[in-house]
Amino acid sequence: MDDQPNQAAGPQRIMELSSGLWASKALSTALELDIFGDLAAHPGSTTTDLARRLDLPPRPARSLLIACAALGLVDRNGERCFNTALSDQYLIRSRPTYFGGWVEMVDKHDYQGWMELKTALIENRPTCWDPDQNSSLFDNGDPVMLESFWEAMTAVSTITARELGPWIDLTRSHALLDIGGGGAAWDIELCRMNPHLRATVFDLAHVCRLTEDKIARAGFGDRINTVVGDFFADSELPGGFDTVLLSSILHDWGDVDCCRLLRKCFSALPPNGKIVISELLINDSEDGPLDAALMGLAMQVETWGRGFTASELTRWLIDIGFADVEVIRISAPAANAGVVARKP
Repeated sequence: MDDQPNQAAGPQRIMELSSGLWASKALSTALELDIFGDLAAHPGSTTTDLARRLDLPPRPARSLLIACAALGLVDRNGERCFNTALSDQYLIRSRPTYFGGWVEMVDKHDYQGWMELKTALIENRPTCWDPDQNSSLFDNGDPVMLESFWEAMTAVSTITARELGPWIDLTRSHALLDIGGGGAAWDIELCRMNPHLRATVFDLAHVCRLTEDKIARAGFGDRINTVVGDFFADSELPGGFDTVLLSSILHDWGDVDCCRLLRKCFSALPPNGKIVISELLINDSEDGPLDAALMGLAMQVETWGRGFTASELTRWLIDIGFADVEVIRISAPAANAGVVARKP
C-alpha cells in the first residue's frame, strides 16, 4: 500500500480505515433517500430545495450533501448541487447501469453479520444468518435476500460479464449451463455477445422464479431458460451442455464442497467441454489485492467459504482431470480473473 501517493499515512490512515463505515452509510442513506434520483430530476437544486422535497430538516440535509460531495457523488456550484458522472450513471434506479442493488444488499444484509465478525472468527460460523435454522445463506425466503441480494448479484455480474465475456472464446460453444446463476446476468450478456449461444440457469426454485422475469424483460426468453435444482443435493448436474459457468460460486463453500462441485462439472461435460470460472482471486503471496482479501473475510460472516488463489484453483482443476487451464486477469466489481479449463 505504500506505493499509493494520495493515501494518508500514520494515525490519519488508521482513522480512515476505522471510519470506513461512515462513508458506506452516507452512500447507502443518500441512496435510500433517493438524493441522486431527486437531483437527476431537479439538477441545480439547493440544499433547501432538497430538504423540502425529501422532508428533511435543513441541518442533516446539509451534512449529508457535504458528505456526498466529499465522496465524489455530488458536485457543488455555489449553493447548487448536481450529480457527478459516477452517481448519474450508477446510482439512478431507472438507469440500466444501476449499481445500487449492491449498496442496498451490503447495508441491509451484510452489516449485521460484520458487526459480529469477532464471533464469526472465534466460532468459525456465519453471522449473517443462523446456521442452526438454515443449511446455507441461499435456502430461505428472507425478504431482505429476495429484495436486495439478487438485485446486487445482478448488478455486479452484469458488469463483470461485460469485462470478462469478450476474453472467453465461446465460438464453438452452443449450450451453456450457468450453475447457481440466479438473475441470469451472465447469460444475458454472453448471449448478446454470442448470437449462436443458448443458456440455462440452474438454481433453486425461488431463485428461478425471480430469474425468469429478468430473462423475459431482457428479451431472451427464446434462448435462455431455467432448470430448478440444487447443485449439492442433486446427485448430478443436468447434461447436454458443452460449457459450464461458475460465477462467484466457489468462494461461498469450503474446499471439500468446491472440489465436489468441480467433479460434478467434470462429469456433466462431454469431451472437449469447457468450464468457465469467474472469481475474485487472492494473490499467490496472500497479501492482497484488497477487494479479494476483504471478500474472503466477508465469507467468514456470510458463508462457509473463503478466498483462494489462482494456484489453488488451478491445482483443484488439474487434480480433478481438467486440462489447458488458463487464467485471464480482468478488473471488475465481482471478479479479477476468469479461469477457463477443458475436459480432455
